[in-house]
Parts: sequence; structure tokens; C-alpha cells
Amino acid sequence: MNVVHLQTFIAIVETGSLLRASVRMNVTQSTVTARLKTLEESLGQTLLNRDKSGATLTPAGAKFLRYARMITGLWRQARRETALPEGLESMCTLGCEPDLWDSLGARTADLISRHQPHMALTILRGSDAELDSWMAEGLVDLILTHRASLRSGQTVHELPSEDLVLFATRRDAPVVGNPDYIFVDHGEEFRALHGESYFDAEIARVEFTAPAWALDYMLAKGGLAYLQADLANPAVCDGRLFEVADAPRYTRKRFLVVRDNAARNWTWFGDFAAGLSLPSV
Repeated sequence: MNVVHLQTFIAIVETGSLLRASVRMNVTQSTVTARLKTLEESLGQTLLNRDKSGATLTPAGAKFLRYARMITGLWRQARRETALPEGLESMCTLGCEPDLWDSLGARTADLISRHQPHMALTILRGSDAELDSWMAEGLVDLILTHRASLRSGQTVHELPSEDLVLFATRRDAPVVGNPDYIFVDHGEEFRALHGESYFDAEIARVEFTAPAWALDYMLAKGGLAYLQADLANPAVCDGRLFEVADAPRYTRKRFLVVRDNAARNWTWFGDFAAGLSLPSV
């Protein structure tokens, strides 16, 4: 089985057509068609339904897609490991939710870099759903996420939870009816809890999906928003932000998930995971 054929199949699925896949892979459409045909013949299964509107997965194709991604992911990892520069002996791929980078991701990367000087490190940004998929497909070794799935071959470490706190640039900022309120979307669970607490509030004029951007905007323009305590603390310490008294607080769980095959020879991992459970300094 040819890895290029698998990559072509994935490109067709992700782009939705053989033509767009050919553009992505910089080959002719006839080449894409030939690769797909060869792959289907080697499997003895039709993987895609093709018509004028594009290409869709057959039931067999849907099952095969996961394995295709796993195989191509392992191939990329094998190529990278065999091409490691002199002085590097192994590699680790870390996946991290954007919201967790400031509080845990940067700290995790720093711990690995400082204590494993002979390990190459790749960091990928992804949503909790993407990270879960990448972990299942073997594309990442570690993930930092707010949601962890219990699967065979993976170990889940629950880390200290994070607090979402209402902060304002004015000490006396009113909570109810404040036109300067900035809504920060911290995910589905937060939206549900926030909706219960502020069921009668109007829709915020400004909304962010990136808490760090919301913090920068708020410090520049003024206002109030729910932010991770770890993210806001530096501005609180220098008097630029204030916690709003009596406002509801919310808690989100955080997890470190490791792929067991990757960590099998990591003698350092136990102390590393324990270090992440300690308060940052």
C-alpha cells in the first residue's frame, strides 16, 4: 500500500472533490483518479461515491479513513524521527487547546525543553474535538484539553481545574446592564452556565473566542469579561484589572492525556506529570 495513495484519499475527503484534491497535491486530476482506483482495488472496496457534485465517503470509506490518517501520521513521524538533527534522540508531539496555552501549554513545552534536551518537540494547536481525534489516530503523544475521552491505549491525568472569574478595568464596574461587557466564549459548558446566571442579560456588543485577545482589548478599551484567573493575574497584580465582587465564578476541568505507546520509554514522565499538577511559579 502506497502512502501517497493514502494521502490522496485523505485530500479528496477533506476537499470534497477529486479536482480540489489535485490542486492541493499539485498533480493532475487523472493522477488523483488513478491513485484512488489503485487504492480501492488493493482493498477490494469502493471508498468514495463520485458524482458531479463531488465525492462522499461510502461506509467502507468512513471506516478506512481513520486507518489512513493513522498510517500517514505514523509515516510522517517515522520520517521526522529518522531525520532528527545530530544531538536529538527522540521526539514528542504536543497538542494543546488555544485557551490552555497561556496557563499550561507554554509551561508544559518549557518543562519538556528544559528537562529533555535531547528530545525534539512539535506543538500543534487544536480544538478539543481535533485533539481527541489526533490522539485516537496516533498523530500526537500528549494533549492538554478541557475534555478527555477514556480510550484503550491512553492514560488520562486530571490536572488542577481553572477558575473563570469576572474581571473589570474599573473597581466599581456594575455587572448588570453594563454596556461595556465583553463576552468571551469559553465553550459549550460555560455558555450553558453563563446563560443560567445571566438569563435576562442583553447580547454583548463585543464577543471573543480567544481569551488572550479579549484581555488585550479590555485593557486597551476598558470593560469587563470572564477570564481565566491565571491569565488575568498579572494585570490584577499591577492594578489594571479588578475582580468583580459577588459575580458568579465558574470552574473548568483540565486534563493531560498521554498515548501509552509513546510514553512507554519515558522514564521522566511520572515526575513531569506530577510537576504539571503543582501551581505555576
